Amino acid sequence: MRPVIGVTTSRRSGWRIFPLVAFNVWLAGGRAIRWVAGAPSDVSGVDGIIIGGGDDISPDLYEGSLITSSRLDPDRDAMEETLVRAAMAEGKPVLGICRGSQMLNVALGGRLDQDAYQTYQASEHHWTILPKKSVEVVPYTRLAAHAGTAPMKVNALHSQAVSTLGRGLRVAARDGGGMIQAIERTEEPFALGVQWHPEHLFYARRQRAIFRALVNAARARRSRDPQLPQIDRQAPNPA
Repeated sequence: MRPVIGVTTSRRSGWRIFPLVAFNVWLAGGRAIRWVAGAPSDVSGVDGIIIGGGDDISPDLYEGSLITSSRLDPDRDAMEETLVRAAMAEGKPVLGICRGSQMLNVALGGRLDQDAYQTYQASEHHWTILPKKSVEVVPYTRLAAHAGTAPMKVNALHSQAVSTLGRGLRVAARDGGGMIQAIERTEEPFALGVQWHPEHLFYARRQRAIFRALVNAARARRSRDPQLPQIDRQAPNPA
């Protein structure tokens, strides 16, 4: 029985991104269903969740300043914030990808740097799905346990980054300029946020390990609580 993973996406571009995320989830042993704002999404009906990439998060959620060039989606913000908090309350694992890493932090009370490359001017500034940016994984973290501590080459499609950590979170990776590139919970349930897009790097063993960590945590969560209702794994994916 493959664990079912709910994946949040943009209404605008999710149709392109979801199949790639779903492919990575399948390689890891799970099955993905797509969630978009305005359609049903329920943490109790899945084994784990992925908060996907996309537009910037509204600064209203963390008392930031409005950047007029940002593209915002308040409905998606509200959906994802609710889902992260519900997952934490129900003890279900979460993986945040790029925007999703930022949402994980914000939903747990953290803040974002809205112009991260201005703050961290020594950081490599790439805008590409190719693995050109170097990040350093912090030893003795969840990320290190699953993906190792060797320097990692990743992609980068972001202008914002985590600044102040949310409740129960720690830094799991930084780039050479000091910018936070991954965060994680220090206790259960499993929650990991990466600033890059591992779904584009499915050919890399260490990136596949990130999805496998989520799926394994989802499978373990279900095995610890056999009283959970069985999920209809034959239900079609929402559009």
